Amino acid sequence: MIGIIDYGAGNLKSVSHALDQLGLDRKIISTEREVNESDALILPGVGAFRDAMVNLENVGLVDVIKENVTAGKPILGICLGMQLFYETSYENGKWAGLGLLKGEVVRFEHDLKIPHMGWNQLLRGNNDEIGNGIGEGEYTYFVHSYYVNPKDENEVVFWTDYGIEVPAVVRKDNVVGMQFHPEKSSKTGMKLLSNFGEMVT
Repeated sequence: MIGIIDYGAGNLKSVSHALDQLGLDRKIISTEREVNESDALILPGVGAFRDAMVNLENVGLVDVIKENVTAGKPILGICLGMQLFYETSYENGKWAGLGLLKGEVVRFEHDLKIPHMGWNQLLRGNNDEIGNGIGEGEYTYFVHSYYVNPKDENEVVFWTDYGIEVPAVVRKDNVVGMQFHPEKSSKTGMKLLSNFGEMVT
């Protein structure tokens, strides 16, 4: 069973619907016990980094998420959820993240429209099974004003170009992040969610 973590900052219905379409067993969860009982986790996210981390702290899920991921449980972060995996964000200040991946979250510093909103192409990075069946140049749907600056570029499976190259899909062991919304990204997004489902045993 894939637990979709409800901490007041996620697009739960569309993620749930996408997993239902794929025939993946899922449940919306919000307690420490439910996190422990899940075979895999999805951390969705919409909104501001600091608010999301405060919400996770307030519902008592920060430590249990870290413990489960450290023990090898697969986790997928979507949009802000992916950014929360990193050590530090500079969104309206400086805030600590979950520290599951090394790197920082920074604001776009160019003249293109912010937030980056709409369909953008995936550019091949490091070869990884999470990207199985996804071709160079396929489109996914983004909505974000900040992006990840990873310490290890070998963890980037796909990039996208929005004035600069930005990590779109990252993977380190059991930790997977997607900066875009796979649940809103048509067949490409559904394939990526299916690939994550393959990690769940």
